[in-house]
Amino acid sequence: MLDKNVIQIIKSRKSIYPSQFSGKILENSIISELIDISNYAPSHKMTQPWVYRVFTSKTKDKLLNHILNINYENFRKHQVDKMKVKFQLTSHIICICMRRDKYKSVPEWEEVAATSMAVQNLWIAMVNSKVGGYWSTPKYSKDLSSFLKLNEGERCLGLFYLGYVENEISKNLLRKDISKDTKWQ
Repeated sequence: MLDKNVIQIIKSRKSIYPSQFSGKILENSIISELIDISNYAPSHKMTQPWVYRVFTSKTKDKLLNHILNINYENFRKHQVDKMKVKFQLTSHIICICMRRDKYKSVPEWEEVAATSMAVQNLWIAMVNSKVGGYWSTPKYSKDLSSFLKLNEGERCLGLFYLGYVENEISKNLLRKDISKDTKWQ
């Protein structure tokens, strides 16, 4: 009854960390296609709250410099070095943002959930490809609003790192037994 291919794609979704990227630059058209597929996420009352700011190989250093400037006293040297390497290996960075419905017709948590579903679509679209991604939700995300030129009612929920993956990365993470957390009533 259920489509086994869709089920397998969902089960194959995985986080690929920036340290696993090759450093090769992805075509902007690939990023546009991922963003387009993310737009098919459900949202209550069709608020479609997801908003993106995309940083390319040519602009991602501006984002890095801003992050380092606003958090300089919070980072140790090895953290700065690690972040620089992460940005070097990453092709594109999408700042995942959410726009609050101006009428507040749905609770804010529903708009955060809808934005997360959009990110899940983006992630699932990368299955069986040479594109990897990782959603990071650092504390300083909330401090990026003015830099990202977000409007009133918009906020950054994190950074989605995208990169080219040379070799297949297998992850066989064990999932919990969901039957233990499912009660039929």
